[in-house]
Amino acid sequence: MKDFTETNFTTRRKFLETTARVAGTGALLSALPISMSAFVGGAAEIKVALVGCGGRGTGAASQAIEADPDVRLVAMADVFADRLEESFKGLSAKYEGKGKITVTEASKFTSFDGYKEAIDMADVVILTTPPGFRPQHFEYAVQQGKHVFMEKPVATDVVGIKRVLEAGKLARQKKLNVVVGLQRHYQKNYREVEKLIKNGSVGDIVSGQVYWNSAGVWTRPRVAGQTELEYQMLNWYYFTWICGDHILEQHIHNIDVANWYIGARPISAQGMGGRETRIGKDTGHIFDHHFVEFVYPEGQVISSQCRHQRGCMNRVEEVFQGTKGNITVNGGNIGIVKGRNGQSILNYNGQNDINPYQQEHNELFAAIKAGEHRLDDVDYGAESTMTAIMGRMATYSGQVITWDEAMASDLKLVPDLNSFNDEAPILPDANGVYPAAVPGKTRFF
Repeated sequence: MKDFTETNFTTRRKFLETTARVAGTGALLSALPISMSAFVGGAAEIKVALVGCGGRGTGAASQAIEADPDVRLVAMADVFADRLEESFKGLSAKYEGKGKITVTEASKFTSFDGYKEAIDMADVVILTTPPGFRPQHFEYAVQQGKHVFMEKPVATDVVGIKRVLEAGKLARQKKLNVVVGLQRHYQKNYREVEKLIKNGSVGDIVSGQVYWNSAGVWTRPRVAGQTELEYQMLNWYYFTWICGDHILEQHIHNIDVANWYIGARPISAQGMGGRETRIGKDTGHIFDHHFVEFVYPEGQVISSQCRHQRGCMNRVEEVFQGTKGNITVNGGNIGIVKGRNGQSILNYNGQNDINPYQQEHNELFAAIKAGEHRLDDVDYGAESTMTAIMGRMATYSGQVITWDEAMASDLKLVPDLNSFNDEAPILPDANGVYPAAVPGKTRFF
């Protein structure tokens, strides 16, 4: 645990400086032994495997295909065969006659370790299963020398975070490009605001408010004959072990922007949360609201709120106050910066900007095609994931949680699973209700 304390866990600012230096060297993958590298540049086919064939995975596969004319989808893996088939049919119809989908029956994998067979067939791996499985999938992909696009968050527990960080070190040694789906880093309005922060136009950020308040997400009814594990994996969003709660799965985007713009990660968190409307048998055990105050090393306080309750105010954006100006930025391509006297410094409205989900794939495949190691999102992806986990620890427990306390935790939520017949890590009571965290009683969850 000593490796990840405040003194030696890479800060966001230091990480960005290091990344810039690496990119500047133009370090070539072709300098590596062929066994250590997947695709080494040039005009050859770039083989892609999709692991996790839901809506996000299908979208990411399409974006990968659009990113470069030489991309081919060669393998798919998902433990739900119907999801895999639905994704395969949709992608095949979209790219019919274009030679982009070369998946065969022999390269569709539906066992719990099928991800390994899919990864082995590819140069680049898209990891879009529910996040609880991300650490083991990422670790294997890196061990096999594959470039990676993986969705956020990168883990749901502290053990998973440490596993991802270790795999990230190996990916760096192998000069593998890794993109994490925190797409605001690839979105032009966020980048334009970051430029102004870097050049001092807003001074030092002293406080901020970040929001993901919305109505919530889908539920899938229980079906006769399902095992408990199968039900939970289909309804993964409602179970902390596989989703991480919505403070992690969705609100990570906003929390990540705070870390990015401040150039550090918080030293402590305290907050509150609970279940006001999410009380039925079909909504697992996650909270429906969280409010957290994150304190940063130079005293900045970021107020973080996320809510899944229908009929309430919806808001998804980030707001910051600096010593020279104020910032408002959101996923709708808006970036507004005003000086302390209200004068306009930036009024950015990028309605015609490229979709950032596409841009992150464009940059990933451009780096791979060029044979260069340009992209390494692992540390900041893990750092932002850990920040959201620390926030969840604070709301679940009702205590002040420090970064070092959180990282010293042996929290492990995700078991080793081999089939749907394995026991689920959390079970309902006799009334079908799942035990939820109780602030003041729960230590860490």
